[in-house]
Amino acid sequence: MLTFTAPDGTELAYHVSGSGSGDPLLCLPGGPLQDSAYLGDLGGLAARRPLVRLDLRGTGASGVPADPASYRCDRLVEDVEALRAHLGLETVDVLGHSAGANLAALYVTRYAERVGRLVLVTPGAAAAGLDTSGEERLAAARQPWREEEPWFAEAYAALEELAAERGSAAAFAAVAPFFHGSWDEAAQERQSEGHRLRNGEGAAVYGGEGAFEPAATRAVFAAFGRPVLVVAGEGDANTPVPTAAAYAALFPRAELAVLAGAGHFPWHDDARWFAETVGRFVA
Repeated sequence: MLTFTAPDGTELAYHVSGSGSGDPLLCLPGGPLQDSAYLGDLGGLAARRPLVRLDLRGTGASGVPADPASYRCDRLVEDVEALRAHLGLETVDVLGHSAGANLAALYVTRYAERVGRLVLVTPGAAAAGLDTSGEERLAAARQPWREEEPWFAEAYAALEELAAERGSAAAFAAVAPFFHGSWDEAAQERQSEGHRLRNGEGAAVYGGEGAFEPAATRAVFAAFGRPVLVVAGEGDANTPVPTAAAYAALFPRAELAVLAGAGHFPWHDDARWFAETVGRFVA
């Protein structure tokens, strides 16, 4: 673990791993505000390209800020820029997963000239102003490999409630299988651990009022001429393939890669595919 100081004086931690060559790939975790440890080595990607995982403020080994309002996504952008400067990189390749893609999007919006290649993995789309319909989420959930599972009927009924905007906290918990390609014991453990490692206070602020200006972000995307890769999971009810495709369409030089049989964490569903697909892109 290494540290640097954010512009407001908060001490932040980052983790370097991998034996790959070249400058590091800067990885921004989702959650939002979840310990970056859940990213691990991204399915072996670290063997192809060194990874730098940032522990966002108030998570992992990073310090808790004096001002809780600084958890808002747009305010975290300066932490990312401070890390780039600390690493001594003129430009940096950036990977954002899930809610971390919103932070990556705002970093591009503010510092487009500092970004080389951009990887958005099952991206949260609030920063870009993209909406996902309930039917798209239901269609993503209805995968042949799931429909015979004993948990499917209950989980799907809960997702229908959420799609109709009638969901409860219990419904949100019940749809967890639709975030994973396989709802096995390992996936259930990761889901539980994710809740434990998440900063709930920060998560409530992350996407708060004023965090996102979608029109401005989309305008920057339209002019962003660097390569972009959007990765989607075929069965991800959080970021269904149509949402991921719409996200890729916002850029002039983007490609979409869809992993069959995968959910919201594709490096767990097929580590080799993920490492090879992303590794080729950032080589």
